[in-house]
Amino acid sequence: MFPLRDNIHARTVPVVNYLLIAACVAVFILQLNQGRRGGEKFAERYGMIPSRVLHPGKTITVPEARVIRTVFGPKLVRVRRPVAPLAFTPWLTLLTCLFLHAGWLHIIGNMWFLIVFGDNVEDRLGHGRYLLFYLFGGVAASLTHLALNAHSPLPTLGASGAIAGVMGAYFVFFPTARVVTLVPIFIFIQLIEIPAAVFLGIWFLFQLLENAYARGGVETAGVAFWAHIGGFIAGLAIAACVRWGPSARAR
Repeated sequence: MFPLRDNIHARTVPVVNYLLIAACVAVFILQLNQGRRGGEKFAERYGMIPSRVLHPGKTITVPEARVIRTVFGPKLVRVRRPVAPLAFTPWLTLLTCLFLHAGWLHIIGNMWFLIVFGDNVEDRLGHGRYLLFYLFGGVAASLTHLALNAHSPLPTLGASGAIAGVMGAYFVFFPTARVVTLVPIFIFIQLIEIPAAVFLGIWFLFQLLENAYARGGVETAGVAFWAHIGGFIAGLAIAACVRWGPSARAR
């Protein structure tokens, strides 16, 4: 399912949401300008590598394909090389990784979800609180992935954990909103209006199922499902405190 729009119009201009999108796009353009090899090293410098965060003195290596010359002609071999060095403490990558993306589909999908769900959550929380909420949700997502993939040498990239937190908050604040959704049914694509609680509930269920599928040893294209799950739960919990907590009741 892919959301196109919701039926709630924000009362204020989502300035922070636009700035977050602009920051992600700017960093992605910077990544592209590094070239393929440079972009990989850029991701390793600023992405969150669980093994490096928990073992900062350890040498982390990743597989790399290289072409070597042999007497029989060129041959493709796999070697291991050390990851690019960090410019700062590895714990800071729990935050910096939120602004990197692995490709065009990755960033377009993430930014579209942020456009659909972020403006109303920012409207509800206010600009300053929304920024803190977004960053906290992203770090919570990174910590979840870190805790459950402690030995991974692969860099974790993307805003999807923080955006999952935004979706968790939307679930609490606007459960009866309607989301116009593209739904593929066999070879046909249907436009269906779905209650937000149903759309987000199905999305979260898919994260759980895909994560279980990945744990069964099946390739899943390197998607950090635990980051999605952790971010969504963090956003859900914070929004619940805002909506039903003591300060909300006092008002």
